[in-house]
Amino acid sequence: MVDMHARAPATPSSWPVTASAVAQSLQPERLTRMVQAFGAAYSGPERRTPAAQSARWLALMLDEIDYGMVLVVDGGRALHVNHAARAEIDGGHPIHLQGGEVCARRPADAPALREALEGAQRGLRRLLSLREDGRSYSVAVVPLGPLAPGAAKAALLLLGKRQVCERLSVQWFARCHALTLAETRVLEALCQGLDPREVSEQHGVGLATVRTQIGSIRTKTGAESLRDLVHRVAMLPPLVSSLRAAA
Repeated sequence: MVDMHARAPATPSSWPVTASAVAQSLQPERLTRMVQAFGAAYSGPERRTPAAQSARWLALMLDEIDYGMVLVVDGGRALHVNHAARAEIDGGHPIHLQGGEVCARRPADAPALREALEGAQRGLRRLLSLREDGRSYSVAVVPLGPLAPGAAKAALLLLGKRQVCERLSVQWFARCHALTLAETRVLEALCQGLDPREVSEQHGVGLATVRTQIGSIRTKTGAESLRDLVHRVAMLPPLVSSLRAAA
């Protein structure tokens, strides 16, 4: 039985879950009821109305996706921030929240973010490249439209992935295919972009040993090549650990 502290997808037909797929699924007509539900504050388990229950379920659903997502209205006011986004923001992401408003940490990034949020009000999509501590971060700004004619317009800020293959996804994949601990470490290194020689140097073992481990990994997973192997891991659903800290 596979655990890895993450929920596996019900069927492989749900794979892959990509950033574009998430963004496309959150279109205005599908978000109308969600935003309305979030608009009414959830005050605890005593609330039994359908709207309150839907708000809670939707918040839990968004927290299970390992893409940071921020739902904003009025050109920047954060209406909902999922768990992955909160973790990113707390970890020093170029975007942060100030008084409930989405802002850029660096003054140099503020004009681009403001222009993208204003563009979303006009139905324009933007892909931003922001910087913090010498690193580049991608943020997609997707317009979602108004709830009703004349109402406030919403937009989705979708934060880019931190790395091609998340460590939890690699471990989950390894557990699914009964890889040994050594094989899992090799797979993690390959997914970080290391070649077999670099893996052998990192792990302090011979190149022949690493090649043998790679052969075993390919046999167990049915991967045709190293490229195919890494591609399959990269295309796994974005998993969130069930042991994450409570929001």
